[in-house]
Parts: sequence; structure tokens; C-alpha cells
Amino acid sequence: MDGGDLTWLISTLVLAVWAVTAVAVCVFRAFWTLLAVTVRTAAAALGPVGAGAQDRRITGVGTEPAQPSYWARQVWIDTAAVTGAGLRTPWRVWRDHWMRRVTARLLQRRRPGSGRRGANAFTRAWLWLAAPGTAVGATAAVLLVAAVHGTALLLFVTLVALAGGGWAAAAGLLRGAERAWLLLFRIRAVCPHPGCHRPVPLAAHRCPDCAQATHRELRPGRYGVFRHTCACGARLPASPLTGRNRLAAECPFCDQPLPPAAATTRVVHVPLIGASSSGKTMLVAAVTAGLRSWEASGRLTLSHGSDADRVESAALDRRLRDDDWALKTQGDQRAWMVVVGKGRRRRLLYLYDPMGEALQEARRVREQQYLAHADGVLLVVDVLADRDVRQRIAGADDTVAAGARPAAQGPVDTFAGLSGELTGRRGTLPVAVVVTKRDVLDRIASLPPAGADVGGWLTAIGVGDLVRNVTHQFGAARYWTVSAFAATGTGALDSEARRAAEPVLWLLARSGLRVGDLAGARDGGTGVRGR
Repeated sequence: MDGGDLTWLISTLVLAVWAVTAVAVCVFRAFWTLLAVTVRTAAAALGPVGAGAQDRRITGVGTEPAQPSYWARQVWIDTAAVTGAGLRTPWRVWRDHWMRRVTARLLQRRRPGSGRRGANAFTRAWLWLAAPGTAVGATAAVLLVAAVHGTALLLFVTLVALAGGGWAAAAGLLRGAERAWLLLFRIRAVCPHPGCHRPVPLAAHRCPDCAQATHRELRPGRYGVFRHTCACGARLPASPLTGRNRLAAECPFCDQPLPPAAATTRVVHVPLIGASSSGKTMLVAAVTAGLRSWEASGRLTLSHGSDADRVESAALDRRLRDDDWALKTQGDQRAWMVVVGKGRRRRLLYLYDPMGEALQEARRVREQQYLAHADGVLLVVDVLADRDVRQRIAGADDTVAAGARPAAQGPVDTFAGLSGELTGRRGTLPVAVVVTKRDVLDRIASLPPAGADVGGWLTAIGVGDLVRNVTHQFGAARYWTVSAFAATGTGALDSEARRAAEPVLWLLARSGLRVGDLAGARDGGTGVRGR
């Protein structure tokens, strides 16, 4: 080997060692530089854009005055930001810093840090020779960083997906359990207020802290699984398990208050159908007195549906004690609400007391939306308003009948209007027929006394068409005669109060409440089955 070959061999070895060293050093430096920059950038993606600046990535409060849950949407925005920053950053740094700046300066025989040209030919040569190794090393480093950080990001996304999926599953499970519970116990809340009467799948709840925000989606979902955070910062329970039922509820359509038991107790809707002055409001007072009597004996439990019902019931009791007469119902209708319980079962009873005038015209009958939710009908019959009955009354008995303030419409006509509105549902609805003003009827000698067979007695005095229509059109029917006057006010008789409660107890028994033994047909109640 001559001197020229030896020089070439040594030069080649030196260049090879230099290239390998340059690549190794560049891989080491570039790897940690790229990894550090990538991690910092990905972590910064979770933070705010800048102090005092509005971050458009953050989901704000919309029409529902609650902060959206982080796991509903924001977590995916942040995950996308972290993933995007983690995937883009190493390639951006490789391109902008290592290739366009460091490698380009080396090829120009300039120092990478300062950009100054090499001081002499030897330095410039070594800078130029370091450029290929730097490019190869930086490329290898970015590939290694992409593999390592990509694996970490994949693990991160997997963990977020599992956590987010668990959150969504928890929300769906709680909402499904609540729905199944409502279906199992046949709980369907309906607004009891006049002009509304719409089904309430989910009540609205006003924030107890700020008293301004009304939450209409207070359930497990995008605003939280167990609790929602109001715009004012208050934490509100989002399900019955966490105490939502302790919050005051409102109808989401008319914004009127709902009884607290509406969301947890099966509602039994019972409209009182009768003409004006037939004695509906007096009957409601007598029914309430009878239920209280059974409660005092320990046979059932009783509570008012709301504070307003408690106040109105007390006011009605005072009027009956002072005047022995109930005021006429004002407005289209009202709903008296009481919670009746037997053992562990409870029912929220809606007793609708409409104005008698609202049932005299077909158009106004159609406006009584509560009829669509009726679980049974309490037909209030004032036989003294029937023309055939009045023709049988003669002499001094006519004066007695007139003093009882007969209803403005006969019972047959009242029933006809009701029957037409309930077409399609009559075969499944039970009807309790209650003949009122029995204390007056007992004093009219022109009419036979009402015995145990009330249906036969109605036929005998000329109201047989009503009995036949009720028997033919409704799935089940029973008849009572009641003296609300004797059941309420000063000197009320406990036995009469319990008799007045029997029709309602019979209807409640048909809903599954075990009070059938309290609704026995005695002294004026008789059962008649329809088709």
C-alpha cells in the first residue's frame, strides 16, 4: 500500500468516525430536545390560551343555566388538542429547527447557534461535513420521538375513552334506572293547573341559592351524572338518588309549582263531573273528612299534596263550620291533591273540581284537558235537577227540593257531554256514581227512600236512562248516596264522612292501592258491572 492509498484510507476512516459521531450526537440531542418540546407543547394544550384571554375551546353556559360536565364534551376537545399538539410538534420542530435552521446553516458553513461563518477553512470544512450527519440524526430522532410519544398518546386516548365511556355509561344507567322505576310503578306526572294539564316527563327546578335560574334538564346527562353546577356555582342533585326530589319542582310548560310527590308517587286522576250546584265542592270536603277519619283510625295515611292544598282545605273547613255551605268553584276547574297511603304503597290523588258551567257545552267540555288523563270518573248526580224526578215531587216537598238549590243541568245531560268526550276510553274506565244531597232526599216523602240498591232506586224514580248508559258504556260502575252536609261542618258524623270517602277509595283500590276493604258497599253503595 503506497502513501496515497494510506492517506485515503485514513481520511475515509476519519470521515466515517466523524459522520457516525455526528449522527449519534445529533440523535441524542435531537431526541431529548424534541421530546421535551413535544411534552411541553402537549401539556400547554390543556391550559388556557393566555392570561385574561377568552378560550374558544371551553364550552360555555347555554340556555340551560348549568355548567356542562367536563366529561360530556370538554374532555374530547382537550384530548384532541393534546393529541394534535403531540403529533404535530416533533415534525414541526424537525422541519423548522433541525432542517431549515441547523442543517441549512451547517451546509452554509455557519455555526448553528449564532449563524456566524466559520473562522477558518478547517472549521468551515468540519461544519459542512457535519450537515449530513445532523440531518440523518435529526430524522432518526424525530422518528423515535414519534414512536415513543405516539405510544404514550395512544395510551392516553385509550384511558380517556375508557373514563369517558364509564361516565356516559353511568349517566345512561342512572337515567335508564329512573325511567324503568317510573314505568314499573306507573308514575306519570301531569300538571294539575288549569289551562295546562300537560304530561311532565321532567319537572323544572329553580336553583335554591340564586332563586333566578330554572333548570329544565336536571337529570343525569351532559351537565353531570350525580350533580349539576348552576351558573351561580351552586351544586344541585341531578337524580332522585342524590336528593333531587327535595327541590321545589315546577311545570316546565306553565311554570306553576308541582306537588312534591308528583315525581315519586303514582298519580290517580279523578275528575268530579257534575252540573253547577250539584254539590261537587261539598263532596270534596266530605271525601277529605272521610279520609281523615280513616287516617285517625290508623287504616291509612293521608297528607296534602302541597302547602296550597293544605291552606285551601283549612279555609274550606272553616267556611263549612261557619256557614255550613261551600263556595261555588271559581275558574274553569281546580285540582285538590292529597297523598293517600296504605302500608308501603302511596297514591297522589288529583280530585279535579271543574266549574259546572264548563261541562254544559261540548266545546268547553273538549277544553277540559285533564279528562285525557282520567284513571276513573266520579259522577256527581243531583237527582233534584232531573225533570222527571221534579214532576214526581208535589206539595210541600217541592219547597224542600227548591231549598236544596238543584243543579242547573240534569244528570243525564251532564253524563251525555262526558260520554262523548271519553269515546275510546270508556270501556276501561271505572265510574263511581254519587248521588248527593241525601239528607234532603230523605225528607221528601214524594220519593221512595234510597236503599242499598242505589242503581235500582235511580231507575225507580225516573233516572233509569243514566243507569243504563253508565252500565253499558263504562267498564265498571258503582253507586252511592251521600250527605256531604252530614259529613262536614259543625256536628259532622264520622260514619257519613267515611261513607263519602268510599267512592274515592274504590277508585284508588282499582289502581292497586289496597283499600278495597274500606270501600265496602254498605248503606247506600252498590256495585254494578258494565260490559
